[in-house]
Amino acid sequence: MKDGVASRLAPLLTKIMLGEGREAEHELPIQVRAWDGSAAGPPGAPAFVIRHRRALRRLLWKPGEMGLVRAYVAGELDIEGDVFAALDAVQQVMRSGDRPIRLSGDDKRDIVRTAVTLGAVGPEPKPPPEEFASGRGTAPLTESAAFFGRLFGDGLAHGTGLWDQAVDLGEATGAAHRALAERLGLFTGARVLDLNAGWGAFARYAAAEHGARVVALTRTAEQADHLRALADEADADLQPRGFDLAEAGAGPYDAIVGIAGIESLERDTARLHGLLAPGGRLVLQQPVRRPGPHQIRRTFTTSYMFPEDGELRPLGAIVGELEDAGLEVRAVGALREHHARTLRAWAANLQRHWSHCAELAGTGRARVWLLYLAACALASESGRIGMHEICAIRRDRDGRAGTTLVEGRAVISR
Repeated sequence: MKDGVASRLAPLLTKIMLGEGREAEHELPIQVRAWDGSAAGPPGAPAFVIRHRRALRRLLWKPGEMGLVRAYVAGELDIEGDVFAALDAVQQVMRSGDRPIRLSGDDKRDIVRTAVTLGAVGPEPKPPPEEFASGRGTAPLTESAAFFGRLFGDGLAHGTGLWDQAVDLGEATGAAHRALAERLGLFTGARVLDLNAGWGAFARYAAAEHGARVVALTRTAEQADHLRALADEADADLQPRGFDLAEAGAGPYDAIVGIAGIESLERDTARLHGLLAPGGRLVLQQPVRRPGPHQIRRTFTTSYMFPEDGELRPLGAIVGELEDAGLEVRAVGALREHHARTLRAWAANLQRHWSHCAELAGTGRARVWLLYLAACALASESGRIGMHEICAIRRDRDGRAGTTLVEGRAVISR
């Protein structure tokens, strides 16, 4: 049905989602389908399906990202077709730095007139229950091991896979674990601190496959219990502890690893220096943002995923902190493309097991996760965010960086 609500919705949504003056430059590269069955927009394009007038009311009150997110999480707006293509199409025309969407007086009057005729005018709807009340505070990972098993795969590995030779997520994860072990210089009996063990995939690998003695910091009691079960099953030296860095004890550790995975990982770098033995290695995998001025604002990530960890830092700031703490940064590698592909693999797992995941976490939370994974993958692919691995070492008292770094190599002299 070409005529109907959709034909009036399309220009209205263009104003709401693009802002003042930009509707003349762009049109939304999506189809719009309305609650009456009507449709408007390019044939074959991803479809935004407005199932309820309340979705439009949310967009009227919160033009741009937050209105769109709230409507989708609440189930009042659906995306039909490729969710990545749909989000990418909208982001291409919505993106205007960190500026909020602004509407002119004429635009506001046009929007209100159209909204009145569509029956969409009314008080601001309450945010979905999945949204944090203030966008700040503690955000525990409430999803279960069963949910993350569907999302991350059987091993529950939350880190970035390496896809150079891998054909699936399992192979990519295995390659990433082997590479991490090599850069950490693991050996039998090595004492290892995992700063963000999650469900224990790499901690178990280090303990069971390399004979390391691993202290694993976990965010939740369920994660700690899961790690204890892994240790018993593998007969490995693997000790789960609380997430606070004080739980690591006094050290020293031969190696420290921090896999940020789906969230940023902030740790006291001076404390990390003190925990490392002379010659000990540190490997961090951390999402980063572009350098330059950055306006802190409430976003989808800080409102629905990680309130305290939603604001990323530039790579240079992280490297500078490590150097200031007395650690020597030995290598920095970009994992952005690998991270994007890993995120897409997780999203594919979620979609493949959608009914079970929605049953485990609730439909709203499942929608949050799909939106988050898709948005992060697109941001990684476009370069708006990066994922870097930073390798550092604590020099010994003579300034040396450990014999293992140059073992088997000779300095050529004349």
